[in-house]
Amino acid sequence: MPAIPERLLLIGAFAALYLIWGSTYLAIRIGVATWPPLLFSAARFLLAGCLLYAWLRWRGVTPPTARQWRSATLLGALMLGCGTGGVTVAESLGAASGVAALMIATVPLFTVVFGYLWSQRASWLEWAGIFLGLLGIGLLHSGANLQASPLAALLLIMAPAGWALGSVWGRNLDQPAGLMASASQMLAGGCTMLLVSAICGERMQRWPDAAGWGSLAYLVFFGSIIAYSAYLYLLKTVRPAAATSYAYVNPAVAVLLGVMFAGEQIRTREGLAMGLIIFAVVLTALPKWRQRAHQG
Repeated sequence: MPAIPERLLLIGAFAALYLIWGSTYLAIRIGVATWPPLLFSAARFLLAGCLLYAWLRWRGVTPPTARQWRSATLLGALMLGCGTGGVTVAESLGAASGVAALMIATVPLFTVVFGYLWSQRASWLEWAGIFLGLLGIGLLHSGANLQASPLAALLLIMAPAGWALGSVWGRNLDQPAGLMASASQMLAGGCTMLLVSAICGERMQRWPDAAGWGSLAYLVFFGSIIAYSAYLYLLKTVRPAAATSYAYVNPAVAVLLGVMFAGEQIRTREGLAMGLIIFAVVLTALPKWRQRAHQG
């Protein structure tokens, strides 16, 4: 079987991030209607991780070392537990899927901030982007959607921060090669969320309906196995700012789907916040684009 050209892999990976991840916010909203949120996230990543891990081992891929499992546990807790798990709980508390996607759009801003922990200095454009992004976050949190649930608002700040910290930290940790990194992180993250779910006393109140099972299947195969693996591939192939550029597109996809299929409304304040946050994210990416253009 001929190798897939790297350019096609990059195009496919970016397409998965932009389109599939933009749709996962609606799938999460549908799922938490009949699933406890942390248990839902745990089931999603444990199923995806088990399937991917079993397939890789069947193909003869070497299992992670003890050190790599420690890295997977840390990154799974930050990126999947805090990141995706936080979004799932926030949506179960009433946060609109479009608003959740907009908050996750701030990941590149947090990436710049956490870059200082590894001596990655920010330019004035990146600091301007961070300042505008904070204004957008404040505007978004002053809207009616998040004021109704302070806990959801807090979770939607912690989620992108955890995801960004894991994205930057992961480049300095020992991880398995290729898809085994995805499988190990999903297994570790799923176990973490299952433990937190048990500690929080989550219980199934009723058997999930067809939509609940359908959303779980979609998130397992598309949102986790395909899109998350594409994200980890990009993190190892391109700069973190480029890998997190899905933040420009995901909010628009999520808002459109939320309005079309979930009856969500984006008011003027949320619309202004979206403009500020996306513009801020573009500002943080400009220095990277300029540097790449000069190198080319």
